[in-house]
Amino acid sequence: MSDVVNAVRAAMPAVRADLEALVKIPAIAFDGLDHEPVRQGANAVQRLLEDAGAAETRQLSHGGGQPSVYAHFPAPAGQPTVLLYAHQDVQPVGDLAKWVQPDPFTVVEKDGRLYGRGVADDKAGVMAHIAALRAFGGKPPVGVKLLIEGEEEFGSPTLEGLLRDHQELLAADVVVIADSQNWRTEVPALTTTLRGVINVYVEVSLLNGAVHSGMFGGPVPDALTALARLIATLHDDNGDVAVAGLASGRSSDLDYDEAALRHEAGMLPGTEFIGTGRLTERLWSKPTATVLGIDAPGAAESANALQPKARAKVSFRLAAGDSAANALKAVEEHFRANAPWGAEVTVVPEGGLGDPCAIDATGPSFDAARAAFAEAWDGTEPVEIGVGGSIPMIATFQELFPEAAILVTGVEDQYSNPHGPNESLDIKMFERVCVAEALLLEKLKR
Repeated sequence: MSDVVNAVRAAMPAVRADLEALVKIPAIAFDGLDHEPVRQGANAVQRLLEDAGAAETRQLSHGGGQPSVYAHFPAPAGQPTVLLYAHQDVQPVGDLAKWVQPDPFTVVEKDGRLYGRGVADDKAGVMAHIAALRAFGGKPPVGVKLLIEGEEEFGSPTLEGLLRDHQELLAADVVVIADSQNWRTEVPALTTTLRGVINVYVEVSLLNGAVHSGMFGGPVPDALTALARLIATLHDDNGDVAVAGLASGRSSDLDYDEAALRHEAGMLPGTEFIGTGRLTERLWSKPTATVLGIDAPGAAESANALQPKARAKVSFRLAAGDSAANALKAVEEHFRANAPWGAEVTVVPEGGLGDPCAIDATGPSFDAARAAFAEAWDGTEPVEIGVGGSIPMIATFQELFPEAAILVTGVEDQYSNPHGPNESLDIKMFERVCVAEALLLEKLKR
């Protein structure tokens, strides 16, 4: 066993303790919440990087956004530089009653997994980077820069501006983005496609105000029914997205076991899958349309009245090969073309647009990554996967650093449930991720 593997394994108890301490900080960057914990999280990460031996650390921000932590370990003469990315902010916890512990920000261990908000997404990604640096005593064999973001879960609204502001500072030969997943706990993966995303508010208007449903119902339409009919046009009878102009991407050789997907998604007995094609195609390389919420009177307090207006928030995931700008145009045209009963329709995008991306995983850096993964997983070769979720800033990295090899790795697995209750991290796999990253730095040495 190599010295670097032994060093990582020896460091894991301290790595776990620091991970649990980071999870205790409820760093949520959403509007309307207290952002002091986000700043506390940035300070904690900065101290960890200073203690790891960074020659320089500082916090960067753009346009009033949340702070990102930058650190630099200079390259030995003639060696390449690697930029390591992760984020320390997290999602809100949701319904506390659904968690295995009373406080989701206090980590608990159960059946070989750690449970807590952010323990997988993405504070374990932060600690995987730090674990690799500790394995080399703060003097890695290649140059290392780190960028630990503080608002990824809020959509990274200022990250593109920050990257453009500091393009020269962040320039690297290889970029490692530790914010994805492995195919299984026992099978490592490189993520090579990610869907893009746009969220829109669609509103239908039919009346100047609410009117009596008995006196006017029949000839006069109501906005909630009109909205329901409009939303229904988003899918065909098979459940495939029916918005003309949205692209589908390339398929994968992998496929999902139906029973496993049912279990992992928590589908109720008798629930059918929607769409056509292999499950991995539907998960990774086809567009989706999902209704996230509807503004309407609550059922219990609703009056017997025709509603004049109704609004829904709809999210579209976009396949590689599409663009967010093209998708937004297609969605707007679809909603207006399918407006029922002459309803007035307005479509307003929410926040920024996230482009999908595809990565050509060939070349020496990817060969080094595959060798590192295989060694960390005791000979199991990594597979290439797509991800149905979105990390829009990867497309920005591709634009700003076109010569860099971009490796998308991660600490999650099929049971991590990163945005839901009982987010968790497989302890054994986490160690393997840390080992793999340290080995990668070693193998990138020229």
